Amino acid sequence: MLLLLFLVGGSTGYMVIEGYNFMDALYMTVITISTVGYEEVQPLGEAGRIFSMALIISGVAFFLYIAAFMVQTMLEGQIRIILGRRTLEKKINRLRNHYIVCGYGRIGRVLCKNVQDYPDMELVAIESNSEIIPTMEQDGVLYICGDASEEDNLLKAGIKRAKGLVAALATDTNNVFLVLTARQLNPDIMIIARASNQGAKTKLLAAGASRVESPYDIGAVSMAQRLMRPSVSSFLDLVFTYNRKDIQMEEIPVDPASSLAELMLKDSGIRQTYNLIIIAMIKPDGGMLFNPSHNTLIQAGDTVIAMGESENLEKLATVLRAGKKNNAMG
Repeated sequence: MLLLLFLVGGSTGYMVIEGYNFMDALYMTVITISTVGYEEVQPLGEAGRIFSMALIISGVAFFLYIAAFMVQTMLEGQIRIILGRRTLEKKINRLRNHYIVCGYGRIGRVLCKNVQDYPDMELVAIESNSEIIPTMEQDGVLYICGDASEEDNLLKAGIKRAKGLVAALATDTNNVFLVLTARQLNPDIMIIARASNQGAKTKLLAAGASRVESPYDIGAVSMAQRLMRPSVSSFLDLVFTYNRKDIQMEEIPVDPASSLAELMLKDSGIRQTYNLIIIAMIKPDGGMLFNPSHNTLIQAGDTVIAMGESENLEKLATVLRAGKKNNAMG
């Protein structure tokens, strides 16, 4: 609009002062405000020269303003990007025992949303498609834009400090290479990988994956269970719905310093104090006791799988994990 104002005002001025026709006046206005130095259409009078000098000064100021505006816009955009990237890097560098999700496609995004429901579980997503960045920012996910199979990106995500990694890339080949790289960088990390078929499962396990899951197999089994055991499936859906408070299932490790360590279930007071049901107990060697009896001993290193209200589960977790010395018996 400002440029149009200059063109109209300059052309009108030359037409009135020097008597130019419209095309000559417009031509004079353009070469004057652009300061290209071409000759006048015809010699200018004193009034025309004064008008041209004013038009030149205004034109130079106009172009300087436009140039400054463009530079400012570009610099501010770059500064925002740099500051945003540094803020992300600082947050990621502070993470410990977090999880890395490689691939923010359909599966990766749903997985991240479910993990975010657990306040104690922190994660970083690695995605190579820059078009998905706005989605990750909208979801509030810490992310790194790049190839997840490259060592530099895994190191930026803190793989040496991470507790677990999920390989959810688009192809089995990419997931195999990712698992090999991740296992080399952190031999102790838990790796869960996505596979499309049984052959890929074998390769991923051989590459170092701790566990391999096929979304297709899981989906088919879930659909079959809904056909054969609809009530059981509905109950499990309730248990694994994180936004419910009245019924939850949680796994809680037993700290050696816990006041419940080395007590039998009947003496722990878990049922009486917390109104929880102990579904199973997992031993350090991987053995699992389903529906443990009241004489089962709670030992350090065990993992207790309990079900009940989320508030009561949090109280039990505080006792088992933090090692409170108070007696839990009511």
